[in-house]
Amino acid sequence: MAFLPTNLLEMQALGWEQADFIYVSGDAYVDHPSFGHAIITRLLESKGFKVAIIAQPDWRNANDIKSLGRPKYAFLVSSGVIDSMVNHYTANKHPRSQDLYSPGGEKGLRPNRATTVYSNLIRQVYKDVPIIIGGIEASLRRFAHYDYWDDKVRQSVLIDSGADLLIYGMGENPIAEIAERMRDGEAISDITDVKGTCFARANTKPLELPDLKLVPSFEEVSASPKAYAKAFAMQYVEQDPFNGVSLAQPHPKKLVVQNLPALPLSVSQMDEVYKLPFERRAHPMYEAAGGIPALEEVEFSITSHRGCFGGCSFCALTFHQGRIIQKRSKRSIITEGELLAQLPNFKGYIHDVGGPTANFRETACTKQARKGSCRDRQCMFPEPCKNLKIDYNDYISVLRTLREIKGVKKVFIRSGLRFDHMLLEKNDRLLNEICEHHVSGQLKVAPEHIDDGVLQMMGKPPVKVFEEFSKRYKAANERLGKKQYMVPYLIASHPGSDLKAAINLAMYLKQHKINPEQVQDFYPTPSTLSTCMYFTGIDPRTMKKVYVPKSNEERAMQRALLQVLKPGNQAIVLKALEKAGRIDLIGYGPDRLVAPLKTIKKGGYKPYRKK
Repeated sequence: MAFLPTNLLEMQALGWEQADFIYVSGDAYVDHPSFGHAIITRLLESKGFKVAIIAQPDWRNANDIKSLGRPKYAFLVSSGVIDSMVNHYTANKHPRSQDLYSPGGEKGLRPNRATTVYSNLIRQVYKDVPIIIGGIEASLRRFAHYDYWDDKVRQSVLIDSGADLLIYGMGENPIAEIAERMRDGEAISDITDVKGTCFARANTKPLELPDLKLVPSFEEVSASPKAYAKAFAMQYVEQDPFNGVSLAQPHPKKLVVQNLPALPLSVSQMDEVYKLPFERRAHPMYEAAGGIPALEEVEFSITSHRGCFGGCSFCALTFHQGRIIQKRSKRSIITEGELLAQLPNFKGYIHDVGGPTANFRETACTKQARKGSCRDRQCMFPEPCKNLKIDYNDYISVLRTLREIKGVKKVFIRSGLRFDHMLLEKNDRLLNEICEHHVSGQLKVAPEHIDDGVLQMMGKPPVKVFEEFSKRYKAANERLGKKQYMVPYLIASHPGSDLKAAINLAMYLKQHKINPEQVQDFYPTPSTLSTCMYFTGIDPRTMKKVYVPKSNEERAMQRALLQVLKPGNQAIVLKALEKAGRIDLIGYGPDRLVAPLKTIKKGGYKPYRKK
């Protein structure tokens, strides 16, 4: 095994005069299956293509883009594992201090909107070389979309980047088909029928696609919140390879067309992907800088499956990986575990075995794998479907076998767990297994909120479900004689959450003696249902109005209410309670939220006065 070439000398050492494909990545080059660029490049290599990598090129000039010469077939462009804007900015638009996907965590090594910037730079140098964009940034920006950082609707990234094709979702099958057709001599302009891709055509050119639906145009969704919500609802419901249809959205000069999503990978296809010859480490050129921090968390983790049928409103998985679970075989997972145990820096700990949701290793129901997901309802919301398949036997078997591998001391589960799904297993086998073997003192769960109105906007179960899980978790640990706790993830300022809901959550946390360390301000990222609500003030599922906390002041208040005991939060919590008319919660005792300020600095908080 060896890293793919990253410069001309390495290409020449391989006897190459020219690469077939050059992959331009916003991330540093890490040859590990948790990084999309590693999977796509190794897959193409396995099919006989010569693939080179330009990682984090300088976007201020074209020198790096020109460094490997012209590829025979195409440039492949991705911003990296994370949208470049999310990578650069916090939920409150403050610049992040680090880029964990860069050497030594150094920030500033990729541009904002990296997919567009890299593609435009390539086009300046090589005007006629095909450009294919993919990865999370391209995938979630494939239609006209609300951009939180610009606070406006932007065109499809396919238009802004000037690329020839956009691959959305998990791109193994689409890129393999495109590459093989290009090798057979087909022009990129003629490759318009690959599932899992989008292409652009002049608005005047007729399209001959069966079952094509027209989505409200860029101009319409930019001008009308209702049109945006309608367009999003159409896009959301058609993200299924079995029962979806092709979509087209007019832009000022071109029509953006989305073909049906790619078919889910079979078990054998997933196994083939994860047995590709990854080096499983960062390229040696980064050693002097201290390596790539993002690798540390996933280096000894195992992906067991993809996809999620949870349907959380704030998550983009429906648009990217889809609702249909795609899993690896047990043998494939165990083989990777045995490989990890042989690595020289393995300390005995497998950090994770899971996917987007660890306990969703099987398709939601027997129908889903053959006919796709239901168009008119979610699997878990507003309540679990009666057809759900609750079967953890395979997952438990995988975990038990991994624990038996020589050299493995502990197997953790750090992927998210859907506790509402676990409650449907009457005998609590998985819960007991996790409590006994796979928790390191604290189990991280994501109730996200406790106000049922907010939870409905989030697509999450009512609070009573979380409380039932809490009871079962506590009982399981008591049976095992273990002192293990839960760490809840919570989201502040989600659409639907007003100050009243935030105060209800704050009181709940106090009454249950929960002092959360993990609090996330709602982050409106591209192509989530929640982001549509944030921008439009409309729930696209019902077309009803939704309250949206947008001001910096209210967002700060809602966050502070979740961390009342945090130093410095007292004044803003008091201000929030006054604004909400809840000064009855100011004082001392279990039925009060916060004590009054005893001293007031000049120009500081003005204390409440009892009338």
